Amino acid sequence: MRACTSPVLRCVVATPFLDVGGLDRVAALLARGLPLHGIETTVVHTVTGERRHSGTGDALQLDGVQVVELSAHDGQRWFKANRPDVISMHGAPDWLVAQAAEDDIPIIETLHGAHSFFNRETWPGEQLRSEKITGFVGVSELVRRQYMKANPRYPSDRIITIPNGVDTQHISFRDRTRAREWLGLRDEFLFVSLARYDMQKNTFGLVRAFSDVALACPGAHLLVAGRVDDISYFEQVRRLRDAVPSASRIHLRGNCPDAATVLAAADAFVLDSFFEGWSLASMEALFAGLPVVMSEVGGAREQVGENGSRGFVVGNPLGDPEAVDWHRISRARFERHVNHNALVEALCAIYADRNRWRRARDDLRVESTMRFSADVCLQRHAEVLKRAAARERLLSQASFPESVTNGGTRRPNPTGTAPVC
Repeated sequence: MRACTSPVLRCVVATPFLDVGGLDRVAALLARGLPLHGIETTVVHTVTGERRHSGTGDALQLDGVQVVELSAHDGQRWFKANRPDVISMHGAPDWLVAQAAEDDIPIIETLHGAHSFFNRETWPGEQLRSEKITGFVGVSELVRRQYMKANPRYPSDRIITIPNGVDTQHISFRDRTRAREWLGLRDEFLFVSLARYDMQKNTFGLVRAFSDVALACPGAHLLVAGRVDDISYFEQVRRLRDAVPSASRIHLRGNCPDAATVLAAADAFVLDSFFEGWSLASMEALFAGLPVVMSEVGGAREQVGENGSRGFVVGNPLGDPEAVDWHRISRARFERHVNHNALVEALCAIYADRNRWRRARDDLRVESTMRFSADVCLQRHAEVLKRAAARERLLSQASFPESVTNGGTRRPNPTGTAPVC
């Protein structure tokens, strides 16, 4: 793509911190890519202290992106002196929203599946806060619907869906044979789940289901790798794992700094979350050529599809994904979930068809790269930001091509021993 030589807009990409999560990686993608569409970017992160030292900010600066750390105390002065034309917001705090409103700066907020969707006590406050937001971008169609349910008074034509793309230039790929040797794998079939240990990701339900899978699939192993955000929840998961007959085939590990090696060594990916906005872990699994099994959460149907060619979408652990809230999640987190049998069946189906999935790995990788190219995602965000800066009505949902709102950014051209993390 040809870079634009004279940016016509100045945009702040605002995020709480530059960590390793999906929200921050999307913000980084926009910060790097929007200048190619005539939008000059500055990244503002609003959480000060040790969490800012993740390396993402340094990498952005090495790529020529200005990165600024701001607090509510110094934010007012900075925005007065460096007034942007528009703000692309990704979970930034209320003081930034208020400051933008005071300075009459339009805001486009990207909805990544915010936790506030699922706490009804926050809905009245969100309805007031949203009056200062020019428009919203949902990263998946389900997230858009969930937000509309939480904030029904907000004009629906100012909430659109733009599925996330993946910045392939910042994804690493590893040799499968070497990766499996490094992890000590021989003939094992390895299901991988890259997920934090907390209620949202529902690792407890996944381990319970996999204990049934292990009975039917003697060569199957499960590796869960992620940051321990809730130590008490992790201990419950560990106790469950230790109590099942297949404990030696369920491997609980911490955050893995080299996820690419784990995905290269794996045979399939699984995520049984209560909710997601648009999981980048499952996206990267598809980019690695893995079949994916996901619960019904944001982005699942766009990523995996309906026909089983990329894996399976099973029901949400609580049933209706639009009825999920924190009270129901908390009450059911250690119960047998309604999708238990479907999850077991899907994992067993992947295992039974393992030879086909192995042969299809390269084709799935190529197809995923084409469907989720970052280019169209960046183009759509640029269009929305330019319209907001010009005080124009946002593009309606119907204005986006089907490939953008239903299943990715671009359709492919049909021609053309125990693992240790």
